[in-house]
Amino acid sequence: MKKFFQSSAVKISLLLIAVIAVCALYLSYKTYGNWEFALELRGKKLLAFVLVGVAATFSTISFQTMTQNHFLTPNILGLDSLYVFIQTLLFFFLGGQQLLGKETIATFLFNVLLMVAASIVLSRFLLKKGSNDLFLLLMVGIILGTFFNSISTFLQVVMDPNEYDLLQGKLFASFGNVNSQHLLVAGVLITLLAGFLWVKSHALDVLHLGNDQATSLGINVPIFQFVLLTVVSALIGLSTALVGPVTFLGFIVANMSYQLMGTYRHRELFLGGSLLSILLLVFGQFLVEQVFQLNTTLSIVIEFGGGLYFVGKIISERKQQR
Repeated sequence: MKKFFQSSAVKISLLLIAVIAVCALYLSYKTYGNWEFALELRGKKLLAFVLVGVAATFSTISFQTMTQNHFLTPNILGLDSLYVFIQTLLFFFLGGQQLLGKETIATFLFNVLLMVAASIVLSRFLLKKGSNDLFLLLMVGIILGTFFNSISTFLQVVMDPNEYDLLQGKLFASFGNVNSQHLLVAGVLITLLAGFLWVKSHALDVLHLGNDQATSLGINVPIFQFVLLTVVSALIGLSTALVGPVTFLGFIVANMSYQLMGTYRHRELFLGGSLLSILLLVFGQFLVEQVFQLNTTLSIVIEFGGGLYFVGKIISERKQQR
């Protein structure tokens, strides 16, 4: 019986059943017969949960395989800070009312392209010889993230208070006001990028063994790392531009997937992690709306839970080393 529940197929099936049950609960709870209105309102949020969950899972697991470190997330490259910096600049110089009234697909893609372009420029200059350059890239990402945060904070302090209030709505993850047009474009792009990582999952399995072993098995590691960084940056950029920064989500689901699935095979990790991510997002939003009565936000719940999980993981790792 124990071996039965250790099977990856069984674990994924149970997760899928749990996700379907939670999604059905979220869509149907307290609809009071207004099914059409509830499905239209909550269905859009549910699709956003799926896209963000898939993007966070695929990007974080791929990034951690590339860096050989389960404590790192793609946000260490400073993408969240860059998003905050871009939004602050736009609100400061163009005005919040004008920007919020003209949110188009072009502005959505502009935010994504800027984040991806920054990562490509960094990786192009620093990823040339192998793993040492990769960690130099991470260090530069941390420094740039601090730099962007400092400028953003300065501009937010001197900007008009009304503009600042409008800006805050863009700087925190929000699933309630997702633009339907953005959702469609993000859905197509995230599906294509996740599909690419799915196809390259066997190469990721090999990269998991280490750069030297991957090179000896025929993988051009520097080029593969560059491609992975570009895809990961695009996934994080799409997720962030769609709903805002969700810092700890990828870290939580990636590490829970490693423990739950107990395998190095990326296809199983991708499936299990995506289902876990969707489950956490939908159940978290259900608690926010029905239990906490919208007195908090999903991003705060995720960051609080992620912070506790991060501290707990550090403590458990130190105990294992003793």
